[in-house]
Amino acid sequence: MKKNMNTIDRVVRAIIAVAIAVLYFNGIIGGTVGLIFMAVAVILLATSLVSTCPLYLLFGLSTLRKNMSTKE
Repeated sequence: MKKNMNTIDRVVRAIIAVAIAVLYFNGIIGGTVGLIFMAVAVILLATSLVSTCPLYLLFGLSTLRKNMSTKE
């Protein structure tokens, strides 16, 4: 898959995923809402690990910078 996430995007997603997991495992969020948040956390963590967001692909978005160097 084509990478479409920069480092900052990946780190923010990983931090959010870890925060959700901490809230879930400490019992702050639970039940159905907790399970939904954990599913979102797994998706965020997976997309940050592979540097590809399927929604970005669907909408043609990317947080990667374009390579501005030219070869001469």
